[in-house]
Amino acid sequence: MSSSTNMIRRLIFAALLATGAARAQLPEPVAQLMQSSGIPQQAAGIVVIRGDTLLVSHNATQSMQPASTMKLFTTMTALEQLGPAFRGRTELRSGAEVVNGVLQGDLLVKGGADADLNEDAITHMLQALRNQGIRRIKGDIVLDRLLFTPARPDVGQPPFDEYPWAYYNVIPNALLANTNLLKVEMRASGDKLSLAMTPELDKVAIRSELKLINAPCSSWENGWRPPEASRTGDRIEVVLHGTFPRDCVKTTSVNVLDSHDYLARLLLAGWRKLGGSIGGEVREAAPPSPEAPPAADTRLLADHVSRALPEILRDTNKQSDNTLARMLFLSLGSLEADAALGSRALAPDGNAASTAMRAESAIHAWLAQHNIDGNGLVLDNGSGLSRVERATPAQLAGVLQAGLHSLWMPEFLSSLPIAATDGTMRRRLKDSPAALRARIKTGSLNGVIAIAGYVQDARNQPVIVVGILNDEHVANGAGRAVLDALIDWVARN
Repeated sequence: MSSSTNMIRRLIFAALLATGAARAQLPEPVAQLMQSSGIPQQAAGIVVIRGDTLLVSHNATQSMQPASTMKLFTTMTALEQLGPAFRGRTELRSGAEVVNGVLQGDLLVKGGADADLNEDAITHMLQALRNQGIRRIKGDIVLDRLLFTPARPDVGQPPFDEYPWAYYNVIPNALLANTNLLKVEMRASGDKLSLAMTPELDKVAIRSELKLINAPCSSWENGWRPPEASRTGDRIEVVLHGTFPRDCVKTTSVNVLDSHDYLARLLLAGWRKLGGSIGGEVREAAPPSPEAPPAADTRLLADHVSRALPEILRDTNKQSDNTLARMLFLSLGSLEADAALGSRALAPDGNAASTAMRAESAIHAWLAQHNIDGNGLVLDNGSGLSRVERATPAQLAGVLQAGLHSLWMPEFLSSLPIAATDGTMRRRLKDSPAALRARIKTGSLNGVIAIAGYVQDARNQPVIVVGILNDEHVANGAGRAVLDALIDWVARN
């Protein structure tokens, strides 16, 4: 399709939304469910478009909390700006020589927003050092997270909710390893409880203060209390609190260690397991300063690259993964694609803008390129896990329309959950004609429920559907029922 045709389509789209007040009437099943649930019509923003025909436009330009449908801005911009061959990367580098199996200086661990950096990747990189004959690091292991500004976006951030240890609350940095999670298996038999924790971390142990009770195993989370990490000297102990059912086996993942402690102890445990030793310590790289001498040239000793961007997008959108979305958002403000390496750092922009500010500028620039009005869009971390972020239904519809006409349309569509099949839509609309025929990004927060995606109508035509509800009455499934009714209405008509 030519650029002039695309421009005409976008202008038609903008004109339709501008006159959308004349088509504000909600579908009858949707309006009835909203009324019966006590959800006021002003709390809803809905857009439905088939081709160049605007079927429903209700509060289309109202700025609303979009929850995780915000991920569509991040993932669509990332796909078009970074491209389908983009990969994050991690490097082990050093400027020191190797003499008789000893690396005579520091080992630099350089972070590059590698979304797949885990214990296996780290083991393979460390094994590459051993394969080169290195058995001892004379200096320090230096953790370089400086790709992002600030290097530790998590430091000083208040907890989003009462579950800061949960995976969805993990805030990434450019050297996030294993998503900072400890996998804990709890096995209760009679009055005995055994624990197993992975991955192995240097001088990190786990202890239980869980009280065993008579309760169904399926309700184990009811007695769960926030775990914590306590430090004694150079040792860390992870302590579990609350209650746990007798004769029950469950596995969960917790985020309780500081990112430095996690990666430092993961590296030390892995290096020593391979027979390596270290003369120095593990420390964070110092930010560059004008007074400091230029850094010595380093050479690449080992590296790891993530899966290609479309695969990361599928995990991000199908499972509504906040940590991956935040990593992609920060990548937009720090990286560009590289045909040989997968990615490389953007050149400095000459000002003190944070990485998040640069990412926000990248998304607004992409919207402008597609003639999508950016007024009312408020970006925070690009994941929707925020009480600050705002978007309009019209903007989400614009992103979805751009997705249909993108060079990377197949990659974008394949990232969206399929109704009654997978991701966050796997249990929804099983008895609707939309089952298997709708690709929908979902979103939910307290007082917020949203959907945005594509539905095949009764004539097998693709229809753009956006629905956002911001009201306390959406709780307990009421809001989800309204939006499912909207999708079902489109699929039947």
